[in-house]
Amino acid sequence: MAFAQTIRGLGKAGLFSLAVFRASTPTADFWRELVREVYKIGARSLPIIAVGGAFVGLSVTLLGYRVLVTYGATGQVSAAVGIGLYRELAPVLTALLFVGRAGSSIAAELGLMRATDQITALGLMGIDPVGKAVAPRFWAAVLSMPLLTAFFCSLAIAASWFQAVQVLGIDNGSYWQVMKDAVDFHDDFLSAFLKSAVFGGTAALVASYVGYHAEPTIEGTSVATTRAVVNASLLVLMFNFVLSAFLFR
Repeated sequence: MAFAQTIRGLGKAGLFSLAVFRASTPTADFWRELVREVYKIGARSLPIIAVGGAFVGLSVTLLGYRVLVTYGATGQVSAAVGIGLYRELAPVLTALLFVGRAGSSIAAELGLMRATDQITALGLMGIDPVGKAVAPRFWAAVLSMPLLTAFFCSLAIAASWFQAVQVLGIDNGSYWQVMKDAVDFHDDFLSAFLKSAVFGGTAALVASYVGYHAEPTIEGTSVATTRAVVNASLLVLMFNFVLSAFLFR
């Protein structure tokens, strides 16, 4: 019974995803909603991304230094930071922060729209609820996540430089040269943004699906918000493993 419900749920989620793509018609109203959602879920996520990126950069640099000093290779700390950030840490941690900040907001907004019959009202007026309420949020997440990841990396590397050069005494020129030699544009830089776009779309689809199909009550909205954060976070971690296995062979 539980297995059948799982398969049924996956089927509904797949059909919902197809409906989102079909409803993504580039009309003037769609572009207005898209810009508004990019600001809401993208620009408003910058503070938490900045704080998270800075402290991740500080922590990874300190950890890498303590490990590499044992082997007399402290000059390679920037390589470890650069590769670790672009390949794994930045896309995943940015996505998890995004899920907690923006994914929960998407699920809560759509759940509240369901509870107050706004979604039903859109259908009665002949307006596609998926195209009006879901598609702009999905594409806003896909567009915002790579930019947020770039911002996360910038803050993390700046904090790493401060920790390594100003605090730990690593040579400034060596720090940047080693990172430049270690980080590859295709394997690391572009892969990070490909991952980010996938994670952003995944987070938005999960949050939208759960919120859109929430029970039309305040309790249903609360449950949907919690479920969206948990499910989207787990899927981000799962997809990260799959993408890493294919991209970094």
